[in-house]
Amino acid sequence: MMKTMTCRQLGGACDLEFHANTFEEMAELSKQHGMDMHKRQDAAHLQAMQEMQALMQDPEAMQAWIESKRQAFEDLPEH
Repeated sequence: MMKTMTCRQLGGACDLEFHANTFEEMAELSKQHGMDMHKRQDAAHLQAMQEMQALMQDPEAMQAWIESKRQAFEDLPEH
């Protein structure tokens, strides 16, 4: 039932893999990783976060982005 996505697939900046059963779990893992990278002041992740913050200024665009990531998750094979 588990699915795998990378940080990059979720709008991030690296190929670290996250494994989760639901999209909500996947999003939480990505968020925790993002907070860790923010604490480390990782330049590539900070850039990705700036792009995400810009996207958040437009609620419709943000919702469309979330739905595209949810669909990508749903389309993944289970392993």
